[in-house]
Amino acid sequence: MTRTSLLVAAMLACGLGAAHAENYSAKVHEGARDDVKAHYKAAKDACDRMSGNARDVCQKEAEGREKVALAWLDYNRAGDAKHEEKLNEAIYEARHDLAKERCDDFAGERKDLCQREAQTARDKAKADTKLRKEVAEAADDAEKARMKADYKLAAERCNTLAGEQKDVCTASAKARYHERW
Repeated sequence: MTRTSLLVAAMLACGLGAAHAENYSAKVHEGARDDVKAHYKAAKDACDRMSGNARDVCQKEAEGREKVALAWLDYNRAGDAKHEEKLNEAIYEARHDLAKERCDDFAGERKDLCQREAQTARDKAKADTKLRKEVAEAADDAEKARMKADYKLAAERCNTLAGEQKDVCTASAKARYHERW
């Protein structure tokens, strides 16, 4: 991937929590997958006109674009944390594979350093993904605790009422604070 496309992919990946699943049919999803694969094949065919490591880099870039596009497609269809994680992984793995392939332009210590830089960038992206997941889980837990505390207070207020007023107050509090009957 080019630096620009990688930057765009990374910026988009950071904002994934706000994305929502699309509601399109399995037929549309499969058609889109086929289209992504056709674009990859065309990109790969264009690489065949090159030679040496430039060809290898071109192919890695095309492969990375395909993997990221397919992961985006799956994430847009499902919209869940599992697919978000797979998308993030596809992005950093594509970046890593491309960076490693570019290292083949070097030799000796410079190549070793290039490969270590690629590995370090991948490890950092992986750690960032893990951190974002843990932060999201902590935020969810905190929100649940806040809702529970708010419900407890509302329920105490409802207990000062009697009859139908109490029932209405309790039902309303359960609905507002996501409590089950």
